[in-house]
Amino acid sequence: MLDRIRQMYRDNPTRAIAIGVGVLVVAPTVLPLLKPVAKATVKTGLSLYEKAKGTMAETGEAFGDLVAEAKAELAIEAREKATVEANLFAAQKSET
Repeated sequence: MLDRIRQMYRDNPTRAIAIGVGVLVVAPTVLPLLKPVAKATVKTGLSLYEKAKGTMAETGEAFGDLVAEAKAELAIEAREKATVEANLFAAQKSET
């Protein structure tokens, strides 16, 4: 963008200066018109951010629950395996 402005100034400096002055004259009129649009955009962004933050918190909680359930199942499986092994050991010992 800056290169295009430099090139325009090199090609036709009078035109580039006229455009710059035009922008300075029109800016005070246009900026107040753009303020509501900018504010609406910021409000929408904040709203989406808050929704995303809530969704991420819910997702984190659900993932934490999933991990806790998996750990509990692993603990149950380990106890069951230990019980089976203990029963097998006791059965082998009683046979001898």
